[in-house]
Amino acid sequence: MEKRTFLYEGKAKRIYTTDDEDLVIIEYKDDATAFDGKKKGSIECKGIVNNRVSAVLFRRLEEHGIPTHMVKLVNGRQMLTKKLSIIPVEVVVRNKVAGSLAERLGLKEGTPLARPVLEFYYKSDELHDPMVNDYHILAMGWATAEQLEEMRTLAFRINQVLQPFFLERGLELVDFKLEFGLHKGRVILGDEISPDTCRLWDVSTGEKMDKDRFRRDLGKEREAYIEVLQRIEGGAQDV
Repeated sequence: MEKRTFLYEGKAKRIYTTDDEDLVIIEYKDDATAFDGKKKGSIECKGIVNNRVSAVLFRRLEEHGIPTHMVKLVNGRQMLTKKLSIIPVEVVVRNKVAGSLAERLGLKEGTPLARPVLEFYYKSDELHDPMVNDYHILAMGWATAEQLEEMRTLAFRINQVLQPFFLERGLELVDFKLEFGLHKGRVILGDEISPDTCRLWDVSTGEKMDKDRFRRDLGKEREAYIEVLQRIEGGAQDV
């Protein structure tokens, strides 16, 4: 598959067209941002880690009947994917209180939730990704009722698959963000699943193994990302 024209650059990825109009190549960058881009930096090897971790998790989800945009890995930093029309609504699934939920509800971070909580956010850096509900989404035409229900169903199924997967590798899936898009009219999972989009805590120590290390100036971001990759891939592969 030939990489052709540069199409788009986001905070963490670049997208290129290919010789198949239905497929694109996503290139993962080492750039790190937080707080809607107000904090900027770089984490060495982050792009490689996120690409490879996403690939493993996408394959796992596909094995459980969950459709994703991944076609195959091209190399360490690049993934061939289906071209999606992205639905401008982020889906967040929370298994424990952390981050903004702790701030909004005045609860201690790490407080268990009786059941997973699902939240929707409108994708807009300018507006700081405001939380929205079904009524906003339907009124604005960002998704149909059927698409919204499919996103909700897939998000909970993804949580059911990934929680035990991470736990077997000594990681607790505290919460995570998903993005969905339309491919030939079908809702499928897009974007990535990685330490950038998941809160992952070490089961034994409670240590944060995700982008919160960058957000909160905890240091050793590269080491944490590589540790996650090694646990996910099941060994000490080169990065």
